[in-house]
Amino acid sequence: MKKVLALLISFFVLVVSSMFLYGYYFITTAVSDSSEELVFEVKPGAFYQTANKLEAQKLISNSQLFTLYARLRGDVTNIKVGEFLLSKNNSPQEILNKLISSDYVKYQVTIPEGYNIFEVAKIVENQGLVNSKEFLNVARNKDLATKTIGVDVPSFEGFLFPETYSFSKTESAEQMVLAMYAQFKKNYEKVLAENNDLNMSKLKHIVLASMIEKETGAAFERPVISSVFHNRLKKRMRLQSDPTILYGIMMEDGVWLKNIRRKDIRRSTDYNTYTIASLPPAPIANPGIESIRAALNPDDTPYFYFVSQNDGTHVFTKTYKEHTNAVRKYQLNQGARKGKSWRDLKNKHK
Repeated sequence: MKKVLALLISFFVLVVSSMFLYGYYFITTAVSDSSEELVFEVKPGAFYQTANKLEAQKLISNSQLFTLYARLRGDVTNIKVGEFLLSKNNSPQEILNKLISSDYVKYQVTIPEGYNIFEVAKIVENQGLVNSKEFLNVARNKDLATKTIGVDVPSFEGFLFPETYSFSKTESAEQMVLAMYAQFKKNYEKVLAENNDLNMSKLKHIVLASMIEKETGAAFERPVISSVFHNRLKKRMRLQSDPTILYGIMMEDGVWLKNIRRKDIRRSTDYNTYTIASLPPAPIANPGIESIRAALNPDDTPYFYFVSQNDGTHVFTKTYKEHTNAVRKYQLNQGARKGKSWRDLKNKHK
């Protein structure tokens, strides 16, 4: 009887040991040596659904064992909803560790200088993060913008810093907007630290910076463009900036015009600096740090006018007569415009 009992105990120990060894082998061994990676999405639902999906995509060999392992660890309810980058040479233990972490797949979102909130919303949508309407609902939330920025503004326009960001699909539109504002704040404070005297309010500063950004893509021209606007403001002259016409019409009609017509110049909107004798009430785009600097640090020039040379640069003049001559030469003369583009600037000033 004692021998039978001893054999049973030995058999039981052997079975338990084998199960333990097999379980250890299962959780520590990948299904493949391949380093192939794939994006695995965890959706809301029961854990077994995720386990079944892992097995179907050949990331684990047994969904039931994986579920049991997660239960023993107490992590069945700890996995996160979102996208994760998994490899076929990840062991079940490594996979579960990733699924309970916040190591989500990140998408690069690059916001170019001078883009407005409508264009930013499209970029975010095109990356498959949040739709543009959802983003704009946050970016145009006056109460949130005013509270966050500390200035009475209609939206976050002008305060979403042009930069490359990494966002996951788990992040909300509000989190993205606030992350872009945080970058603006960081860079704005950097510019302020470089200047002892802020001779305009924060809002006017960014409004002017946004206009400078939209008027030229040539970095070396920004302080000169700034000087023209500063000179005009001192003389109480209308700023007559074409981008403000386009923005004003967009805000009223919801349509972006490609070309300005004569009637558009005369059309009075809150933003049209041909009809209002001041800066617009809010920014017209999101300026980069160099335009923010230029708004505070204009060159000392006698210029009051500038006109495009059709290659991304401008001719600057002191008098209206000189300006009209420049308009005649570069804008009314079709020969001067033929074959020219602002894109030439990239080749001309590399």
